[in-house]
Amino acid sequence: MANPKYQPPEQSKFGQLIDSLFLLALVVASLFAPVYFGLAGGGKTAIEFADKTWAGMGQNATMQAQWEKLGYTAETAHDLIASRFDYSFSVPALALTALVVIVYFVFVFRLSAKEYKDVISERFDR
Repeated sequence: MANPKYQPPEQSKFGQLIDSLFLLALVVASLFAPVYFGLAGGGKTAIEFADKTWAGMGQNATMQAQWEKLGYTAETAHDLIASRFDYSFSVPALALTALVVIVYFVFVFRLSAKEYKDVISERFDR
């Protein structure tokens, strides 16, 4: 007969510290790895305009007025208007990311189900 009062295993303070530092290192690594390997974002592209006038940069009167309210002239706003973010992405990279996320969640779900069954059997099996 199993012990009716479940006592989970205890972890030492040093073990908790090591686990916390390891998880912190994994989080930092997962945030910086895409940047380090050049996988984060497509960067920026620059558009070349024929001239640095409001009309030459495709800005209408309303846009021009808003730029001027912010204190910009056609020359000073040129670099901001010409700089565009590149939103392109790779379908294979997206599919690989989706596959990794799905495999991870299946792994966590199956492992959690096994742990749950072990705890239930430990607590209630006679």
